[in-house]
Amino acid sequence: MTVTTRFLVDLKSAAEAAKVAEGRFRREAAVRIAALEQERAFAFRRLNLMQAIAEAMASAESEEIAVASAFATLRTRLGWNSDSEARSEVIARFGQVVLAIFRASEEEESANDIPETLAGFEHWYAETRGSPFWLLFERQMQDTPRVDF
Repeated sequence: MTVTTRFLVDLKSAAEAAKVAEGRFRREAAVRIAALEQERAFAFRRLNLMQAIAEAMASAESEEIAVASAFATLRTRLGWNSDSEARSEVIARFGQVVLAIFRASEEEESANDIPETLAGFEHWYAETRGSPFWLLFERQMQDTPRVDF
């Protein structure tokens, strides 16, 4: 093998190694970007739901009305027009979050309980359902035919 041939073989090996390294990095970056994208989406879904529930509960004169308002908001946001055993279980467990919000509105020391209670609910949901609660808020758009007039 000549010096020139060896040099070209080495360059080809280096180029292939760089190609493999770039591909690996792109795959890892894509996975990380997808994870960050989901984290962002869940954070905004969490914010939007909790803000809507807090607003619905704000004018309630009693705990019962506050809880009913929160549950109605949750059902509306999820598009749940009917009940099932699974939905009732989720709503009942989410009731702990609602009660934490209600208690915080009456005594400020309880405000620290809200994030912990919500995290507990999210953990329960993920463990029992095998997916994050916030995936329920993903709405698939149905294909609609394009019509030109």
